[in-house]
Amino acid sequence: MTIRTISKTCSIALLFLVLISSPAAAHFGMLIPSDNMVMADDPRTITLDLSFSHPFEQAGMELKTPAKFFVENAGKKHDLKSSLQPKTIMGKPAFDCNYTIKRPGIYQFVMEPVPYWEPAEDCFIIHYTKTVVTAFGDDDGWDQEVGLKTEIVPLSKPFALYCGNLFQGIVKMNGKVVPFARVEVEFYNKDNKIKAPTDYMITQTIKADRNGLFSFSVPAAGWWGFAALNTADYKLPLNGVEKDVELGAVIWVHFETWPGRK
Repeated sequence: MTIRTISKTCSIALLFLVLISSPAAAHFGMLIPSDNMVMADDPRTITLDLSFSHPFEQAGMELKTPAKFFVENAGKKHDLKSSLQPKTIMGKPAFDCNYTIKRPGIYQFVMEPVPYWEPAEDCFIIHYTKTVVTAFGDDDGWDQEVGLKTEIVPLSKPFALYCGNLFQGIVKMNGKVVPFARVEVEFYNKDNKIKAPTDYMITQTIKADRNGLFSFSVPAAGWWGFAALNTADYKLPLNGVEKDVELGAVIWVHFETWPGRK
């Protein structure tokens, strides 16, 4: 065996040891509005940022033009894909969209990306990502299902929450609850000010119960992503080989700072 061969073998072995000794970084579809509670004295036009990333570590990945992007309001879906504008988020290609709120109600914004191939996991990833915006005092319908392939249906109102509140949701796929679904939770560390004590603390992982219900108490104010991960009931081809598809039901929820007593 030559020195070059030995060196190459050692490098591969070292990389393998690093991979198995470090917790896997979580991917998140991201859909973040500039305001999720539009009041009478607020600007009526909000901006929504669409990206694909590791939100805590502020590590972006390329987001290609989504397969679908729409808003559901008062039981009607409105296609917003044509309003997307290219943008750079966390150093990678992403998109944003300006949307004008015209009337009171609940607005559920949804992004369905094209499949993303992840070599490290040997599978495709599709994150059905949503966030909920409420406007002008009308908060009826925040718990309504959009009818996605997979979806987190909130049991806690997904806005007007203080940090420390308990957030609960039900994981569904094909309209049915998913028993014991794995749910990854991560903080959008936008200013990169928070440092995790260890890599294990970057992504919190919990499991739903037999009824698909999960609960999580948020420790800090800001945007938190909840991603329920399950394997799809179909495969996608890659170079003539059928590969698994990871479906993520993702919801982004903002938690407010507790104002304290005066």
